[in-house]
Amino acid sequence: MRDAFGRTIDYMRVSITDRCNLRCRYCMPEDLPYIPHDRILRFEEILRVCGIAAGIGIRTIKVTGGEPLVRKGCVGFLRDLKALPGVDNVTLTTNAVLLEPHVEALSEMGFGGVNISLDSLDTLTFQRLTGCDDFARVWKSLLKSIEAGLRVKINFVPLRNVNDSEIIRVARLAGEFPIDVRFIELMPATSAGQFVMVTGKEILTLLRNEYPDLNSDETRRGFGPAHYFNSGSLKGSVGIIDAVSNHFCKNCNRVRLTSEGFLKLCLFHDDGLDLRAMLRSGANDADIEKALVDTIHYKPERYSIGDEAGHCAGIKRMSRIGG
Repeated sequence: MRDAFGRTIDYMRVSITDRCNLRCRYCMPEDLPYIPHDRILRFEEILRVCGIAAGIGIRTIKVTGGEPLVRKGCVGFLRDLKALPGVDNVTLTTNAVLLEPHVEALSEMGFGGVNISLDSLDTLTFQRLTGCDDFARVWKSLLKSIEAGLRVKINFVPLRNVNDSEIIRVARLAGEFPIDVRFIELMPATSAGQFVMVTGKEILTLLRNEYPDLNSDETRRGFGPAHYFNSGSLKGSVGIIDAVSNHFCKNCNRVRLTSEGFLKLCLFHDDGLDLRAMLRSGANDADIEKALVDTIHYKPERYSIGDEAGHCAGIKRMSRIGG
């Protein structure tokens, strides 16, 4: 499936809940009200949309939240999603607090992998950032996932004068374990305004100082915008996602389905399609397929962070869009 600019759209991020068991300060403020349950898509509705989307070219699905594992039945849903015809790869983004009991089931189903959000290896900093004292549970989940043979990626968001001193410490996890450690530029969400972004260029300079033989590995691009690098000192890889300072719009291959059933064409635009309304008003699969194709055709060419006509309204609440 191609959009009006010739980009192949084959990746969909699917949020199954806006709820989360952590309160990461740059993502979900304490006072954010949850979306009522009746406005959240049921699992069978999400599966129906994903099945139709697979029929028009969506091959990779990333399941997100909030925290997807807080939703009862998440692992069974992942199994059903993975079984959909045309879906080649299903992965999960999680804070890993609730992951450990489910690792064996994910491994047994041949799951595509888990992205673990981990913004500090220091227990006190972790608690300050997340509002919860759950680092030990996250670490246990991480180790068990590696032992079970799951493909593991760590997502670390450096915040200036908060956790940026840990960049190399976190990168060294890729030297200890065969995992990918990715450093992600802070997105300009409303709740992130109190923090300052560390740019991908700055991160890469630090990594090259630590690993002089660091080389770009374009064969490891995966399904998203990460730039991967390897070194003789690493068992895995390090990666940088610099979507703010170095946008990847010309190669963007993704759309997002929010937990409320809105197909969002770009993280920084409000354009899209209300699929919940179609699902609950009796639309048939052919109608939904046509609406998907027609809407994705008009995916914006690029985002406009900092432009006078800026289109950042759609990222007011990251936890409601999906990580």
